Amino acid sequence: MWIPVARLPPRLRLSALAGAGRFCILGSGAATRKHLPARNRRGLSDCSPQLLPEPDFRNPPKKASRSSLDFKRYVTDRRLAETLAQIVCGKPNRPPHLLLECNPGPGILTEALLEAGAKVVALESDKTFIPHLESLGKNLDGKLRVIYCDFFRIDPRSGGAIKPPAMSSEELFKNLGIEEVPWTAGIPLKVFGMFPSRGEKRALWKLAYDLYSCTSIYKFGRIEINMFIGEKEFQKLMADPRNPKLYHVLSVIWQIACEIKVLHMEPWSSFDVYTRSGRLENTKRKEVLELLQQKLYLVQMTPRQNLFANSLTPMNYNIFFHLLKHCFGRRTATVIDHLRSLTPLDARDILMQIGKEEDEKVVNMHPQDFKRLFETIECSEDCAYKWLYDETLEDM
Repeated sequence: MWIPVARLPPRLRLSALAGAGRFCILGSGAATRKHLPARNRRGLSDCSPQLLPEPDFRNPPKKASRSSLDFKRYVTDRRLAETLAQIVCGKPNRPPHLLLECNPGPGILTEALLEAGAKVVALESDKTFIPHLESLGKNLDGKLRVIYCDFFRIDPRSGGAIKPPAMSSEELFKNLGIEEVPWTAGIPLKVFGMFPSRGEKRALWKLAYDLYSCTSIYKFGRIEINMFIGEKEFQKLMADPRNPKLYHVLSVIWQIACEIKVLHMEPWSSFDVYTRSGRLENTKRKEVLELLQQKLYLVQMTPRQNLFANSLTPMNYNIFFHLLKHCFGRRTATVIDHLRSLTPLDARDILMQIGKEEDEKVVNMHPQDFKRLFETIECSEDCAYKWLYDETLEDM
């Protein structure tokens, strides 16, 4: 019996419609993993399963205190602002892209971007800065617009009414006169800012879901993200089999989705830190002192034009995410062990088709290897079902 499509979450509703007949539920003990609790299983079925739930982006991690989340970094050095403006805006003769600047704060960088010829939309989540930012736009013929909005709370998944500084992408882009363009078209606009100092991973996950599903800001095309990211998350983002301890699901997801370039590196100490009570001067807090010793990397993430050229689509991306989470859930295992839990197809034959040996381990697979693996299974005609669903992963 099929699960009624109307009862599924919006993203999974698409997968159920697109993937009917591709799944079966594993029988009892078929893919038991020692570190996961045993659960009751159903026998082989033609049921369309509900895949791994999406992360809950609504609440901060329980271990992080609210005070540790309440500081922001701003560019206040004029020379640094000019350097960053030149990097992001590119050559002077190029037609300027529309630039969404996230939380510009005191506006030092905003001024530099305007002087470099950019057309800027300042998305500021702190009302304190808005009057000053608006004053920067006087006599500039509309080159600067200031909107009370938190970029990282665009299209929140908390449900209910959206209250400022949260905002829907539909409302924002309509007000800016931005229309949807095909994925294969050029870059419609750029986003520039800093990932939240205590929410980088969560922001990366949210953007990843939006990108692969072509929803939220990515509904309007291949939006280019230019963001400062902390050293630790940067190392994980760029990791591959040469850095197996740092290599994880997000490494694969983002390296497949985007061309990633490092545009600039700057010490954490180059930025001013503000809390709700104002500028943070001398601090003895250990967590802040540790951060000040790290570096921030300005990375440019441009979605690949050919991301959806083959079998990976906005309709089945969640199955691909499921495959990756399954594999990295037991990262030291061989790929063939995971395939036996993921698909009824001949695992040896699948590996042979992508040029891999039977003893290939998960951490030795490059990002594009995972994409080829997924697409090979999706394109197979050897079995009515393409995927098995392991219910024990549902709560991971």
